[in-house]
Amino acid sequence: MRGYLAAVQDAELGDVQAAIQRFIRGEAKVDNAQFCPSSAQLSIEVRERRLMRELMAKRSALLGVGSSPKMIVR
Repeated sequence: MRGYLAAVQDAELGDVQAAIQRFIRGEAKVDNAQFCPSSAQLSIEVRERRLMRELMAKRSALLGVGSSPKMIVR
């Protein structure tokens, strides 16, 4: 248990929840899905969730999501 707590101690709750959901659904990368993920695997997945969240936020900011609607001319 200490290993898991150490793996997520600096992570945001949403990233931890997303990582755990990916393990439960079988979407996370694991060597053998018959066993619980190691604390290292959890830490890696949490970092990947944080990276995805940050990339999505950056993309939203670049696209102006949340600001006034813009017309795209092609």
